[in-house]
Amino acid sequence: MQAWQVHENGEPSEVMRLEEVERPVPGEGQILLKVRAANINFPDALLCKGQYQIRPPLPFTPGVEICGETEDGRRVIANPALPHGGLAEYALADARTLLPAPESLDDAETAALHIGYQTGWFGLHQRAHLQEGETLLVHAAAGGVGSAAVQLGKAAGARVIGVVGGPEKAKVAQELGCDVVIDRRGEDVIAAVKEATGGRGADVVYDPVGGDAYTQSAKTVAFEGRIVVVGFASGTIPAPALNHALVKNYSILGLHWGLYATKNPKLIGRCHQELTELAARGAIKPLVSERVDLTDAAAAVQRVADGVTTGRVVVIPGLGARTEGATA
Repeated sequence: MQAWQVHENGEPSEVMRLEEVERPVPGEGQILLKVRAANINFPDALLCKGQYQIRPPLPFTPGVEICGETEDGRRVIANPALPHGGLAEYALADARTLLPAPESLDDAETAALHIGYQTGWFGLHQRAHLQEGETLLVHAAAGGVGSAAVQLGKAAGARVIGVVGGPEKAKVAQELGCDVVIDRRGEDVIAAVKEATGGRGADVVYDPVGGDAYTQSAKTVAFEGRIVVVGFASGTIPAPALNHALVKNYSILGLHWGLYATKNPKLIGRCHQELTELAARGAIKPLVSERVDLTDAAAAVQRVADGVTTGRVVVIPGLGARTEGATA
């Protein structure tokens, strides 16, 4: 089978190699899945660079989120078991953690439903307890993680303010349903949020960026507001001034979604059921901006690493052959 292999750490476009390898053999409790679609996540880039909290043995195949097919033909959602990740024709997964693919979504959309939307659901509901009518501020609102939070916020009845970088991403955020869109490249984010909220600020801030975005979060969060720290796509981990949180009465909430798999796995199943219902009624739908063939995966991972994509980029093995067949 074909699989992307990383033999040394570095930039994805430089260290990922498409190779012919043997199909992985399932270990105890594992299952072999045919990869129907693999969603690219920022952690895939970090894995290539050796900067993720998990460091699989070299060589390994990136790809932490897929829509796969079981031997009996069932479509499922899975987080592949590294080092046999999803940027390949076949991957391994823990059989106990498989989730049914929603019938309302195609393979690419299904592959993009799990990590980003589960993170958003846990962040907004389990951690921040977002309420109907509250104001939600989402950083990187046109990105893969941010776009999921925007849709989930709107589904919860919140007023959503999206912060983006550039006019193209602003257009995407508007189409996602943001009530207010702020282009950080041409606007003062702090002033714009205060204007949009009558000086009150946002009840919940969803921050997958860190760095300057966190500084803006602390200055725009409302009295008794909640800042959900999701990640550090900017590459800069902020050092919060706790005296500021004290005098302004706001909460800083960390979110490591992966911990729920061991600490409270039942919640993951409950969340998936709710996401499936939301997808069925059209309240959420993963924004798949690009569908690329397996042969183009390294370049796609690099684009995600560079922060130049909107929504989700999904790899579909055999897409090129299908496209050629359709146009022949």
